[in-house]
Amino acid sequence: MALRPGAAYAGRGQGGRDQGARPRREAADEGLIMGVPARFMGPRLVYVACVLGLVAFGLVMVFSSSSILNLISDDAGNNPAYYLTRQAGFALVGVVGAYALYRIDYHALTHRIGPAIWAGTVLALLLIFLPVAGQDAYGATRWIAVGPLHFQPSEFAKITVVLAAAELLDEFRRTGGSFEPGFLARAAVVLGVPLLLIVLQPDKGSTMVCAVTVLVMAYLAGVDWRFCAGVAALGFLGFLLLSLKDGYSRARILTMLDPWRDPYGDGYQLIQGFYAFGSGGLFGVGIGMGRAKYSYLPFPYNDFIFAMVGEECGLLGALGLVAAFGLLLWCGYRIARYAPDLTGRLVAAGCSTLIFAQMLLNVSGVVGAFPLSGKPIPFVSYGGSSIMASLMLAGLVLSVSRQSRLPLTEHDERRRDWSVTEAPRDPGPTGSFAGEATPRSAREGARQRLTVLGGGAAGEVPPTRRTSRMGRGTATPPGRAASQARGGRGRIDLGPSAGDRLRTNNDGRPDVRGAGGRRGDRRSDRRGR
Repeated sequence: MALRPGAAYAGRGQGGRDQGARPRREAADEGLIMGVPARFMGPRLVYVACVLGLVAFGLVMVFSSSSILNLISDDAGNNPAYYLTRQAGFALVGVVGAYALYRIDYHALTHRIGPAIWAGTVLALLLIFLPVAGQDAYGATRWIAVGPLHFQPSEFAKITVVLAAAELLDEFRRTGGSFEPGFLARAAVVLGVPLLLIVLQPDKGSTMVCAVTVLVMAYLAGVDWRFCAGVAALGFLGFLLLSLKDGYSRARILTMLDPWRDPYGDGYQLIQGFYAFGSGGLFGVGIGMGRAKYSYLPFPYNDFIFAMVGEECGLLGALGLVAAFGLLLWCGYRIARYAPDLTGRLVAAGCSTLIFAQMLLNVSGVVGAFPLSGKPIPFVSYGGSSIMASLMLAGLVLSVSRQSRLPLTEHDERRRDWSVTEAPRDPGPTGSFAGEATPRSAREGARQRLTVLGGGAAGEVPPTRRTSRMGRGTATPPGRAASQARGGRGRIDLGPSAGDRLRTNNDGRPDVRGAGGRRGDRRSDRRGR
């Protein structure tokens, strides 16, 4: 068997079968789930369970918080399940999109068709500024309305930002980690243009979520934390100045600081959210039994659905919802840890960070710790664009998990340069490449058995008796006797064979039958003693 350099050891990354570079025995030792190592399938299953659980819980809360309003709404056809059926339909479309992204290799999304995705996103963001397509809603132009189709491009632009940032940061690491002018110019176009179009809507909440996600991805890619912290500080100052300039955003900041300044105006929604939390207590009043949805709390099924969770599920339910998103973030980072390359790690970590950051933005606004942003809770709040985009982000994370493989060890790094050459290609009838077994005696050049030859010259002396140290009489070989008679050197008598020396009698003495000794000699030896 010969070895030649240049062959790398790599495992298949499809679904975890034959994963990575570690031996399969180690994967079997840690346990398999559905034929996949537990370290891959475990976080994947928990991630899917969290997503599906949040979607199911969101459908329940959307129905509970919107049923009363739909009963008195002619636009909803006085159907209490109007928003529930619509949200379920959007969720079904999002699941189909998530499965499609799960089956597609994320490398194709970041490299091959990445420019087309970016161009389509920029075009959709530009359409909202056209009078025929833009629809004003609550002081912002964020929607595209073309016939019965209404969607929010900024929600899907988050996916494009994550993919583009992952490709840019991977290039940053491959080029040595230096901010060259060409790289900075490209980053300004690829990331700056979508973010600029989002903030011009204005949609500062989505811009903030995307900016935080990009900074986290940059830190994970190896960018100096001081640079990331400086950019974050400058971004916060810019956000503050832009919010103070805009009267609508300035009112939200003042409401956060003192909602009781205008309890029936700007602070009304936030105060009603506080009432909902207060009435919920520790365990809540029960799902469907809340009172804030009876035209007290505006938009209880969308922006302020967390207040409804606090009222009907209590403090434990609200904390459980946040904990579910925390578990989702942990699973996403576990999946990113075993991604096959840096691009995969950044995609999985970026999507998980974006979902968690948007949840924190909504929750902190509802509890009065941050200005209201109007961003929904992913998977939970009502909104077709939001739930579809959130499920597609989850599909990207699962796509990375599908390509996961075991990390290389020190021994695997050495094994990368090995490959077996001139190996038999036919396994034979037994299914083995070792070939047929060959007896030792039939091998070519095998050593012959040891043969004892009698020594001495003509006229050998008859064998004589000699006494061994054990007290037994043994026959002196003819050759030894003849040599001794001549006074010369003869062959050394080694006595019984190894098997006979190991064989003992009842008294612990060796049994030498068949090796020059006789039973009569042993009896005479006993009598002599």
